[in-house]
Amino acid sequence: MNDRREQPEANPPQEREPEWKRQQRLAEIFGDVLPSVTSDERDDAPPTKDDSAADQWLKAQVPPHHG
Repeated sequence: MNDRREQPEANPPQEREPEWKRQQRLAEIFGDVLPSVTSDERDDAPPTKDDSAADQWLKAQVPPHHG
């Protein structure tokens, strides 16, 4: 007779930590060293009055790593 009872696993699978909790834990250890939005994601420089529409368009097309 095969009388196997279900036994709890020795190492149950751990639930994944929520992202906000992970970020909070990392900030406690390392501090908040990285901004959530980097400078290449922001449009800090407003267009000047001297820029033509073509110049504004051209400057808007420059990839972040070029300028």
